[in-house]
Formats: sequence, structure tokens, C-alpha cells
Amino acid sequence: MMLFPSYRTRRSAPLTVQSVSRSHIGKVRSVNEDRLLDCADRTLWAIADGMGGHQLGDRAATIVVRALAQLVGAEGPFDSASIAAALDSANGEIAALARDAGHICGSTVAALHIADRRYTLFWAGDSRVYRLRDRKLQRLTRDHSVVQEMTDAGLITEAQGRNHPQANVITRAIGIDRAVQLESATGSVRPGDLFLLCSDGLSALLSDDVLCAMLGTGLDEAASRLLNAALDSGGRDNISLILVSLT
Repeated sequence: MMLFPSYRTRRSAPLTVQSVSRSHIGKVRSVNEDRLLDCADRTLWAIADGMGGHQLGDRAATIVVRALAQLVGAEGPFDSASIAAALDSANGEIAALARDAGHICGSTVAALHIADRRYTLFWAGDSRVYRLRDRKLQRLTRDHSVVQEMTDAGLITEAQGRNHPQANVITRAIGIDRAVQLESATGSVRPGDLFLLCSDGLSALLSDDVLCAMLGTGLDEAASRLLNAALDSGGRDNISLILVSLT
């Protein structure tokens, strides 16, 4: 689990995988409820954004990241089924935490795994994964949120959704339902690909055009520029991001 700036490198011919991460409490919140897993050595990365009062949100996010960290900490390979099982286990643990505390809590998740020149994503909630390829930014995840549903229905624009009163209302999360509701996607990777995982504390403040422009620099510089831009735009939520570069 990485909560502070980190840098990791793994050489796996013919691809080199590098990652860098940042997490910041922001300017408004009193607790950072975001948690990161940044493990280039095992090509697994994840962001979890916890929710729930009474300091339950950070505990929920920690449970999610800890479940995935146990995969990378164990000997031997793991696969997509292992990741899904780990998140299912986290779902049950968070549900038990909520029952014991008498309060609802949960966590988003956005996880990226790269193996055999393919990526696999798992997500629930509004934490996102983007890919920059040939200087074009593509969002690879679709938010599980009320605003996303309204945008898909043509009721509001994406720009209007950023400041919508229900901007923070999500429709899926780890720990909320008895059975975990994950969405997944897979695709090929190639040299030059750059992945961005982030919590909504970043994506809610910076447009895709801004993200794309800032990703055109070196990895460490890009991470710092993104974080500083979100803080300069108000920093009204916790801000977390991971950049993963393939060369």
C-alpha cells in the first residue's frame, strides 16, 4: 500500500513498466479516505476511495487495497479471477464492518493489471482509468454514478455534471451490496501506452483536455502537475492518482 509519492520500475522484455503515484488530502477534507496500491513489480495498481462517516471510509478503502496487496505479496502468479476473488472478499469484510459499526460504508475501486501484453480493469464507483495512446486520451471506465446515468440519457452534459448537486452519488461500491458488483474490461497494450488511475478528486476538477495536455511530460513531472492543478482548482476532495507507463 502506497500513501505517498512513489516510483517503481520493472523491466520485462520487451516492455518496461514504470509507475508513479500521488495522494493528497486536499484543501477541504479533514481525513484522506483514498488508498493506493502501486506495485509495478507485480504489474498491479489500484485506487480506492472510501465513503462513510465515523472514520469508516478510510477503513473501507484500506480493506480494498489490503486485499489486493495480499495478492502481490504472496508467492506465485495471480490472474483476473484472483483479483475478482480478492475484491469479493473485501466486499464481505466491509459489509461486516458496516454492520458492526451501525453505519453504511463502502469504497470505490479502480484496478489495473497488465500481463502478457494485455490489460485487465476492474472497477466499481467513480474512480477512473484512462489511457493515453498516440497523444489521444481515452477513458476506459464508465462511472457508476447518478450523474453518469443522466449524462448517458442526454439530460445533462459532461461539463454540467461536474457541478451537479448529485455529482458525488455513486450507484455501485465495494461493501454496499451482498454480492459485489464489479465491471471489467480488457484490451491489448503496446509500447508508448500511458495509463492514469485516479479518484474523483482529480477527474471532477480537470477536463479530459487538461488531463491530456499534462500527461505529455515526464512521468514524475506529470503526476506533480496533475496534483497541483487539482489543488489549484479548489482541492475540494481527496486527490489520488497513479500513472503507469509502458515503453
